[in-house]
Amino acid sequence: MGRTALYRDPVPFRSARAEIQLDPDVLILAMPDGRPRRYALDGYAVTCLDGYMRARIDVRWERRFVRMLVLERDQAWHAIVTPPEHGAVAPNVVRVPEAPADAAIVDVHAWEPLADWLMSGGRLSGCSITDLARLAEIATSPFAVLIGEVAAQRALEQMWVTHGPLRGSFDVESALFPLAAAARRSPRGSEALVAARAYAAGAMQLRRRA
Repeated sequence: MGRTALYRDPVPFRSARAEIQLDPDVLILAMPDGRPRRYALDGYAVTCLDGYMRARIDVRWERRFVRMLVLERDQAWHAIVTPPEHGAVAPNVVRVPEAPADAAIVDVHAWEPLADWLMSGGRLSGCSITDLARLAEIATSPFAVLIGEVAAQRALEQMWVTHGPLRGSFDVESALFPLAAAARRSPRGSEALVAARAYAAGAMQLRRRA
């Protein structure tokens, strides 16, 4: 028997997303309404915490857990949150802060590298190649190129310090695999990979001449 109008499939709720463009010292959020939000990161206090956000799921409003990244300066604070539809229902008895209604909602795969970057102080020096690949996907074009060059430096360092019989089994391309995976998902990841390969090729050529 076919379905009738009495038995409809619920339409999955999907909150409107903001897009991230990250520079070393500036964060730009392209909001769903087309308006950008720009934050010069120097001077902001950054906090990462659990919270909740009210979301209309199907036909009713629910409190949903979210992860909140809070930027605070001069008594003003701005929140960047994970999608509420991905979070569990937050019971009323659980006391966590509510995200503001104008909080920027970004996908988890973009929120996590942004949170890691800001909470670590915005430095590339402590990032692994995997961390750099994740960061490249949300970077601006110039920053993605810089990230690729730093990833190449990491890969070359790993290759040059590898000695003995295992040395022949290690190459730069293998080390850059996280960037290659990012390149399949993101134009910025592709730019970072191109920059990494170019930097590595140039560095290896100079080393052979030395």
